[in-house]
Amino acid sequence: MGTKTLAALPCWAVAAALAAALVGCSKQDAAPVGGPSGALAGDLKVDTELQKKIQEQLLDAKPGTVVEIPAGSYHFDRGLSLRANGVTIRGAGKDKTILSFKDQTSGPEGLIVYASDFTLEGLTIEDSKGDGVKINDGENITVRGVRVRWTGGPKTSNGPYGIYPVKTKNVLIEDSEAWGAADAGIYVGQSRDVIVRRCHAEQNVAGIEIENTINADVYDNVATGNTGGILVFNMPNLTQHGYGTRVYKNKAVKNNLGNFGAKGTAVASVPAGSGIVVNSNSKVEIFDNDIADNATANVIVSSYYSTGYFTAGGTEPDYDPYPRAIYVLDNRFSGGGDSPDGLDLKTLKTVMFGINGRFPDVVWDGYRDEKRANVAEERICVKNGKSEVLNADGPNKYKDPKVDTKSHDCELPRLPAVELKGRSA
Repeated sequence: MGTKTLAALPCWAVAAALAAALVGCSKQDAAPVGGPSGALAGDLKVDTELQKKIQEQLLDAKPGTVVEIPAGSYHFDRGLSLRANGVTIRGAGKDKTILSFKDQTSGPEGLIVYASDFTLEGLTIEDSKGDGVKINDGENITVRGVRVRWTGGPKTSNGPYGIYPVKTKNVLIEDSEAWGAADAGIYVGQSRDVIVRRCHAEQNVAGIEIENTINADVYDNVATGNTGGILVFNMPNLTQHGYGTRVYKNKAVKNNLGNFGAKGTAVASVPAGSGIVVNSNSKVEIFDNDIADNATANVIVSSYYSTGYFTAGGTEPDYDPYPRAIYVLDNRFSGGGDSPDGLDLKTLKTVMFGINGRFPDVVWDGYRDEKRANVAEERICVKNGKSEVLNADGPNKYKDPKVDTKSHDCELPRLPAVELKGRSA
């Protein structure tokens, strides 16, 4: 394959354009109201008695308690909380049991849980002031058939996270939905042994995000109409570093929504038009996905140095800013890369690939650990038919970006499937 460079473009233009590509975006695309229509548009059933009853059940709960929420649309003005292990909260179905927190006055989350052996299933949570569902520090967590959405469409004032387990173990999220989160619709952070499957994420900044998590399988999901479809990140100054994520059999399509994340947050750096993004993570496999029509790039692999997100105190000494052992193989790519975010980036695309051209399916910022550059098992490998790789040459201030597919024509050991304790597939 021929090598394409930017020798004809001034260095300052190259740097500005590629920084825009790999750091952030500014546009805000119009979007419809988040998610399928519910029964809450003009006919809220305000039920303080049910709210009180449910919270009392959660406060009195013991292992084995099942809290049933009947079908109906209910308006709660206070968040719900649970601190007992072994509890199930069950609605009549996500289209039947709908809890609105639109006028919430107490507690930022719709539901906050500090518990293990917890199951949440069969309901919708709408318009919480903060996160929709947050689950802290527990083991053996199941979220099944749950929808979290903000009905006013994508807005920075929406809650940051839809479904949000953090510092958890043995986690299953399945058959669930997230719409309109100002950070991530389905987010799993600082956790271990996780499966996210058969979910739908739309109109979020990040559709599905796996951050600082060890051993995660993300499969059979649909991420569309987000700023970024599926993200696998490692951020500094958290309790653990993540590795070992498999992203497969998903549809990451048309994630071109303008970034509406709050300024200064890590997710605000995600370019509109990103299909799957790996940042500073290691041992990540991206395979057997349908990835299409993501206007900046179908796959972006980057380092902490390209995020534009820096903490005042710096990073901890053992934080690894580089992506390592990233394997992209056997995906079905189409479209994408043809209308990157921002005028500078559009100019860059035109200079390198022509007015009717497009960026390659895989865009890498070019940052790597030079001391370990020749360690075979830490390479970025792409075995994906005719898919090309754009090396943006970030370490040299983007002076000489080029298509460099040959350097990434390699293979890596395959990762094992995630097995959840005490559960069948």
